Amino acid sequence: MVGNPDFLTQAGQDQAPELQELVTPEGELFLRFFVTPEDEFALPAAGIRRIIEQSPDRITPIPNVSPLLLGTLNEQGRVVWVGDLGQFLGYSTMLNTDRSEIAVIAIEYHGTMLGLAVNRIVGTRWLNSEKTQAPRGVPDAMAPYLKGEWVLPSENNRVLRLLDHVAVISSARWAA
Repeated sequence: MVGNPDFLTQAGQDQAPELQELVTPEGELFLRFFVTPEDEFALPAAGIRRIIEQSPDRITPIPNVSPLLLGTLNEQGRVVWVGDLGQFLGYSTMLNTDRSEIAVIAIEYHGTMLGLAVNRIVGTRWLNSEKTQAPRGVPDAMAPYLKGEWVLPSENNRVLRLLDHVAVISSARWAA
């Protein structure tokens, strides 16, 4: 039946008068999220292993580790360290864990997985990383972890900062 060339065009079937053309998005797919209620960041989707919405009580605190680490969680039988991305980037306020779920972005590089706890995940967007600008007005603690930033005219010139997931996961700051 499927091998029959008339399978999709048999008489009596409803047919669209014309096929819609698919538009190929420009650039790469990025995950957008807020680290603080005001500051939005992006990570390339290719560097993200999974997105986890987890109850704070499912994150097990571990004593005598960096204060940047909230603890560990078990994700499908794998232990994932979870860090407060805001504090890692130099923000003074800790992530609000007094809520029903925490958004965690699990990134992976060379077999090492790290969960980044963030304020809120927005969604995905196709962007061209070649159109980023050099980051402006960022704290020294944040600068080594940024690849650039976009100014989004379609969103009232909102600044969207592009994180370097390899630099974040490879940082010695997690062990401090």
